[in-house]
Amino acid sequence: MRRIAAAIALAALPLTAAAEEVARVGVDWVGNDVIVEAIHDPKVSGVTCHLAYFSRSVLDRLSQGNWFEDPSNSAIQCTRTGPIDLSQIDTGDDGEQVFSEGRSLIFKSLRVRRIYDAENRVLIYLAHSAELSEGSAKMSLATVPLAQDDKAP
Repeated sequence: MRRIAAAIALAALPLTAAAEEVARVGVDWVGNDVIVEAIHDPKVSGVTCHLAYFSRSVLDRLSQGNWFEDPSNSAIQCTRTGPIDLSQIDTGDDGEQVFSEGRSLIFKSLRVRRIYDAENRVLIYLAHSAELSEGSAKMSLATVPLAQDDKAP
């Protein structure tokens, strides 16, 4: 079900990255997992981010009474994996969405935004939850320092 919601979200945002599952770590006896996915920035080929989030099991959904939603918590870490070319990125203050994945049947998503800090020569990746009715204070941040020979926007 989560994959269907993610597919709908990705279809609406054609320039967002697809995620590749790297690991699924069982965290308890009821089947809850921490999922680790690799996300390749679609406009900055030399950056790969790893996003970790919690995936609830059927038993957990039954006991909590909330069938259609996963928690908003996430963690992100990004690293340089090759040459970086920033000529295609949005340099606005609010950055640009890189990735979105559904966290509930319809209204909640986990998103990753790229923000360019020109003054400090750093790419910032912000993972956060977005909901229809209200935002979430749960977020995670990763930075990728840029070298002098990286192509600026």
